[in-house]
Amino acid sequence: MPDLSRMRNDYTAGRLREEDLAPTWVEQFDRWFGDVVAAEVPEPNAVVVATADADGAPDARVVLMKGYDEAGFIFGTSYASAKGAQLAVNPRAALVFPWHAIQRQVRVTGRVERIGETASDGLWDPRPRGAQLAAVASVQSTVVDSREEMADRVRLLDEETPDGKVPRPAVWGGYRVVPETIEFWQGGQDRLHDRLKFFWDGDEGGGWIVRRLAP
Repeated sequence: MPDLSRMRNDYTAGRLREEDLAPTWVEQFDRWFGDVVAAEVPEPNAVVVATADADGAPDARVVLMKGYDEAGFIFGTSYASAKGAQLAVNPRAALVFPWHAIQRQVRVTGRVERIGETASDGLWDPRPRGAQLAAVASVQSTVVDSREEMADRVRLLDEETPDGKVPRPAVWGGYRVVPETIEFWQGGQDRLHDRLKFFWDGDEGGGWIVRRLAP
């Protein structure tokens, strides 16, 4: 095992000051997402989605964010997957965008809701036919005997399905994580990281407030 104590991360990319922060979290996310795309970081929309079951046991995986706006962050999946089952009983999630290459991360917590049939079609229809076939053939998160078994399922479905787009199955759709907190984390020298966090204050006269967190 390598000596992890000797592995260092020197954060020198810059600072995140209150006066530099955008007026809203979505504008700030726009700025940072633009930066990570411009830096040509692979899979800039890859995000860790953490969920928990009815007993509070946590689970996490990486998915691809398919869109965002002031209402929240969207991803698509099978409702019958492990995360779908967890969200059915505990509709809350945490997100982490791990942009290590530019020494930043964005962390989100909030409730989760389905986005509806039409919006889910909008996520499904642009997918390549191969990805659509695989999604239909796979009962996500269930045990299979081998990769060959899955390949055979996809091949048979391909033969049985007319050319062109595959209809979206009812068990597949989109989720929106509706933010209650959004933290912007900028790595700093000597571990003096900058952490500015938007909190939703739902009380009358509230709204989004920003607080600096200790690194």
